[in-house]
Amino acid sequence: MKFIVIGCGRLGSGLAQTLDQRGHAVAVVDIDPGAFDRLGPNFRGTTIGGIGFDRAVLHQAGIKRADGLAAVTGSDEVNVVVARLAGQFYRVPRVVARLFDPRKAEIYRRLGLQTVTPLTWGINRIAELLSFFPVTNVASLGSGQVDLVEAEVPALLVGRSVNDLTLPGEIHVVAISRGDQTFLPTLGTRLQAGDWLHLALLAASGERLKTLLGLA
Repeated sequence: MKFIVIGCGRLGSGLAQTLDQRGHAVAVVDIDPGAFDRLGPNFRGTTIGGIGFDRAVLHQAGIKRADGLAAVTGSDEVNVVVARLAGQFYRVPRVVARLFDPRKAEIYRRLGLQTVTPLTWGINRIAELLSFFPVTNVASLGSGQVDLVEAEVPALLVGRSVNDLTLPGEIHVVAISRGDQTFLPTLGTRLQAGDWLHLALLAASGERLKTLLGLA
């Protein structure tokens, strides 16, 4: 697949290197040519010096054939302009913008722009690490509002149903690993000793999940 990364700071360079190592074609754009030094000698992608929302620069980066674009410069305004240009004008299938201001992120998310806010994600992740130790965080979605977590079924829930761990709109058991099999449960699925639960929950509902699991 072909991806474009706008901004070659620590996040942009790390993202570009990761995509490159996974075998994707990567083009990196930055206004400062010296920023490309962060990519290291093993980077096989393309580097382009220029402004990220310059259409000539985007064409040089191959935006007409891009499968995805990440706008991760140090400017919220630049990232939004590039992301909206890529998504609305060039119809790039996957577009993500990094925004530092959580208030802006929420506004643009309502307009259909996929955003990542390091501050919000960091706050939720640190709070989870400090107080959510019995449950393993697998991933955070959006800007950290939804977490995917794993937890072993505690003894007090053995024999109970998935419905007992479900709070509509807050906590859902999306899969169960039992032995060497992983399956999608129904609300009536009975929990067994040794089951591993894969759950999706609002970050703000972590304490409620702990209560349901008998960990609070």
